[in-house]
Amino acid sequence: MINSTIETDYLVIGSGLTGLAFADTLITESDARITIVDRHGRPGGHWNDAYSFVTLHQPSSFYGVNSLELGSGFRDKVGLNKGMHELAPGPELCGYFDRVMNQRLLPSGRVHYLPLCNHLSNGMVESLLSGARTQVTVRKKTVDATFFSPSVPSTHRPAFQVAPNIRLVPPNALPGLWHSAQENGFPRHFVVIGAGKTAMDACIWLLQCGADPDAIRWIMPRDSWITNRVVTQNAPEFFFEAIGGQANQMEACAKASSVDDLFLRLEACGFMLRIDPDHKPSMFHFATLSVDEVQVLRRIRNIIRQGRVQSLQADHIVMDEGRVAVANDTLFIDCTASAVVQRPPAAVFQSNTIVPGLLRAPLVAFSAALTAYVEVHYDDEAHKNQLCSLVPFTYTLDDYPKMLMANMTNQWRWGKDKALREWIGASRLDGFSKLIAGADKHDTGKQAVIAKLKEQSAAAMANLPTLMASRVGPQVL
Repeated sequence: MINSTIETDYLVIGSGLTGLAFADTLITESDARITIVDRHGRPGGHWNDAYSFVTLHQPSSFYGVNSLELGSGFRDKVGLNKGMHELAPGPELCGYFDRVMNQRLLPSGRVHYLPLCNHLSNGMVESLLSGARTQVTVRKKTVDATFFSPSVPSTHRPAFQVAPNIRLVPPNALPGLWHSAQENGFPRHFVVIGAGKTAMDACIWLLQCGADPDAIRWIMPRDSWITNRVVTQNAPEFFFEAIGGQANQMEACAKASSVDDLFLRLEACGFMLRIDPDHKPSMFHFATLSVDEVQVLRRIRNIIRQGRVQSLQADHIVMDEGRVAVANDTLFIDCTASAVVQRPPAAVFQSNTIVPGLLRAPLVAFSAALTAYVEVHYDDEAHKNQLCSLVPFTYTLDDYPKMLMANMTNQWRWGKDKALREWIGASRLDGFSKLIAGADKHDTGKQAVIAKLKEQSAAAMANLPTLMASRVGPQVL
């Protein structure tokens, strides 16, 4: 039974980063009316479910939506990010997305927001609280902003078996250990399960809160290459680290003879980091850390590299490649949720549907905003899809040169379009165009870096096909 009806130009499914960044640019660039539907009770998507000590990987200055600044622009004076620009924590991000909705989108008078609702199909929306159904008539297009929805620790189910009475928690539970300890006692041993950024965050949190490094076991099926956060700083005082880092990245791509050689060159120039210098990483998922954070993680010496967990038992862990004994008072921390769920690629523009995807890795917000700009200002669907060609995520190391080639090809296409080039140059989500454009023409050092970036980018484009044809060997996804 249909309880009510709504007419709208665009139906946006999802009020996370992608949906809000798309809607924000659509409101700016057109007079469209938008309906946004989401299962969460407030905007922000997965940030509503994230652990409280999570932060952005990148500076706050180029995250969020185009029209509303995030953060204060300050540099951290203490902590493991000291000297670099602030990283918004999860609670700040939830507040920011509330402001986007309540101070930007809803006051426009052209946005209708349906929280705690599920989109069934064909514009039918059902309230999770009452079951009431609303038929949304879409005059233009439906925008599926859920393509990049991640799996988060607090809402996913582990892929391994858990015996009764095992203390297994997501990282969300760590700050509340003092409360649960009143019943169960404080754990003295910890096993962190997972090799990605969530596991890195959990390990750093434990160590910073006083856990004994030797009391932590870290199950790491694969080691990871990590982006050095200093190369992501987009303020003028970091010009040589950021733009110089990009020039070094391109030089590594131009000179590398294989994917393995490429990553070693990226490490040698300081663009990439790894936690254990004695183990060769086999994955890169855009995790970003400071050098100080890597040093903290190196304090953990009990690294378990025996594949993935099969089951947790009372006194041992069953692994792919054996068993590992554990103490009775062990707390297991599940960090196995995937930040980016692997899905088959799909064209962004599909007749009456838009599926925003990654157009410049790893900038999801920029990609969504650019997709909205292209939707408003271009008519031909084939041309729109060419301007919004998808960039593959790096599920394996072999994907890295493919990702770079796609990034650079998109940038070349955008640069040929004057209006699009100018929009990108003015976008706060772009990150680095202003840094290059603002370089003093008389600063010989900065101009030399820009010249190197241009020269090595051309050389990298020539060599990337060779790297794409090489392989680093079998890798477990």
